[in-house]
Amino acid sequence: MSQEVRNLEPKQLWNKFADLNAVPRPSKKEERVIAFMMDFGKKLGLETINDEVGNVIIRKPASAGMENRKTIVMQSHLDMVHQKNNDTVFDFDTQGIEMYVDGDWVRAKGTTLGADNGLGVATIMAILESTEIKHPAIEALFTIDEETGMTGAMGLKGGLLNGEILLNLDTEEDDEIGIGCAGGVDVTATRQYNEEEVPQDSVGYTITVKGLNGGHSGMDIDKGLGNANKIMNRLLFDGFENFGLQISEINGGSLRNAIPRESVAKVIIAGMYDEAFVFDMQEVINDIKFEYKTTEKNLTIEIVKSDLPSKVMDLGVQEGLLRAVYTAHNGVYRMSADMENLVETSNNIARVIVKDGEISIQNLTRSSVESSKFDLANALRSAYELFGCEVTVTGSYPGWTPNVTSPILDVMASIYEKQNGSKPNVAACHAGLECGILGTNYPDMDMISFGPTIKGAHSPDERASISSAQKYWKFVLEILESIPVKN
Repeated sequence: MSQEVRNLEPKQLWNKFADLNAVPRPSKKEERVIAFMMDFGKKLGLETINDEVGNVIIRKPASAGMENRKTIVMQSHLDMVHQKNNDTVFDFDTQGIEMYVDGDWVRAKGTTLGADNGLGVATIMAILESTEIKHPAIEALFTIDEETGMTGAMGLKGGLLNGEILLNLDTEEDDEIGIGCAGGVDVTATRQYNEEEVPQDSVGYTITVKGLNGGHSGMDIDKGLGNANKIMNRLLFDGFENFGLQISEINGGSLRNAIPRESVAKVIIAGMYDEAFVFDMQEVINDIKFEYKTTEKNLTIEIVKSDLPSKVMDLGVQEGLLRAVYTAHNGVYRMSADMENLVETSNNIARVIVKDGEISIQNLTRSSVESSKFDLANALRSAYELFGCEVTVTGSYPGWTPNVTSPILDVMASIYEKQNGSKPNVAACHAGLECGILGTNYPDMDMISFGPTIKGAHSPDERASISSAQKYWKFVLEILESIPVKN
């Protein structure tokens, strides 16, 4: 772990972040980080609980003179998105994140940084450990599996928490105070297909799409970024229509909540079309690169000869697949009519896998309006069912309805303006925060979300601003001192 990161100010925050990033913590494999957090709380002599789904709760009494303030819940999630560049050798299950300082940014070497939501976790740890920071009674809530299902928040039972105010530390712009978020649902299409022998006089090719920015499938969905699965499908569709291209395998994307950066397909064409195919594909590639010249400067598309595969897809199923993925909506579906510049509904075609007679297409559909979320989910389901897929719609979680009359919002907005000389951006976001889910069992809890500036979350370009962390830390400390008294 880079010592230069530990030397950054505020040291309490960056040292706890470095400690946390030494612990592997992929979603659904949080055993080590749960044990780490349980040990942390117990060593401080604080009440430490591991609930039945894996969430960790640590309670700390109010500091002297703050006993009459409302109890607060400080909440962040323990898991992180695991993404790496193709040429990065790294084992997320065994290695800690390798960090370094790059100007005003902390980055990781070829992987996601884990600032989402590690900086929030580190903030709470630093406050729990401190003997000097003034604060009311705190219930620290560390949830699990936020990134791949929000099962920690969903499994948290009512009555376990006593706090009246929840501070969620999972917003990624330091001038933003979040008061609402989108819900989400997984749409997964699967079907089997027959494999055929490769025709004689065929030529094998491997098509690779890479170098895309990727990013958060909620926060970055409106930035005009390329989706590797959509781009690959466009190439395959053109090759099929013009040269009878046949697919052997496709492996595109990774996680549902990450805009796919890479896709690789193994295909064949008839040898008689070899030269014409390459020429035509280059024209298509040039068109795509021109379209994305502003947002995807590093986009690379390679078409190289390779060994012939042993089998290819049945042509009828292949045509259905290509037309369905072409039809399926990706990106912004509807902007909010109630909040300016807010994406209401979107879809990310996150994962396309074709191999050994099995097709899987994985989507994450988001919306701040439940009916719109399922409207788009049904549109996707229809596109996939029309070519014979079995479609499941699962893992639905609610959005968080904005509360513009929130008492803690007034407190925080006043502090922000005093510290920075400008008003904060009070907004709802298109990410899936846990507040909406937690609010189902704690409907009377006053909730707010904020955090330091983090860019490129869910991608290897993830980076955390050092100056923003300093601004954010000052904000946190005054918020803690300004929590209202109990009624």
